[in-house]
Amino acid sequence: MAEGLRERKKRQTRQYISDVATGLFLERGFDAVTIAEIAEAADVSVNTVYNYFPAKEDLFLDRSRGVIDRLARWVRGRAKGESAAAAVLREIREEAEAVSPRIGLMEGYARFMHVIHEAPALRSRLWAIGQEVVDNLEEALREETGAPADDPMPTLIAGQINWVHQTVMATIGREMMAGREPGEVSREVLVLLDDMEGLLSEKVLNYAVRDAG
Repeated sequence: MAEGLRERKKRQTRQYISDVATGLFLERGFDAVTIAEIAEAADVSVNTVYNYFPAKEDLFLDRSRGVIDRLARWVRGRAKGESAAAAVLREIREEAEAVSPRIGLMEGYARFMHVIHEAPALRSRLWAIGQEVVDNLEEALREETGAPADDPMPTLIAGQINWVHQTVMATIGREMMAGREPGEVSREVLVLLDDMEGLLSEKVLNYAVRDAG
């Protein structure tokens, strides 16, 4: 269904407010910027800002939805004969090989991470996002395998797969904040992925294999 004019205008306004806010946060820090200052800089009312972003944290982490369902989406889109863990490992490897900004391999990511580390509210929100990632992944594993609610295996597997993803993202954040080049970090992440895959059990690596038939 094509996007209507009203919907497009709302999306563009939301993106503009977010971009203005992010620029201010990167320049001055999260806690130092007020909603009123964001509204003034974006030439909108304070109420308009709150209509699009119920919390200040939403302005900085406005693209979190793509992260929240990332692992579940990769698992649901796995190839025939491919397990859940294999799909996630493959997707992360492809992102690392491409030196993709989607996993933080980009100039400017260091400042983004510094803003988060300097703001307790953003660190708390990031933790909550991480919990949603695991919950969504567990739900996807249950749906894909037909596991009953009392089966602990999807919970355990989700935790193991998420450990891989979290470790990679934490490593990228730390190394980029240290001033490393994206290409260098990419190469180290690929080695790290091999090491982590070697630590996963066969049960994890062969869980939720998509029927090849």
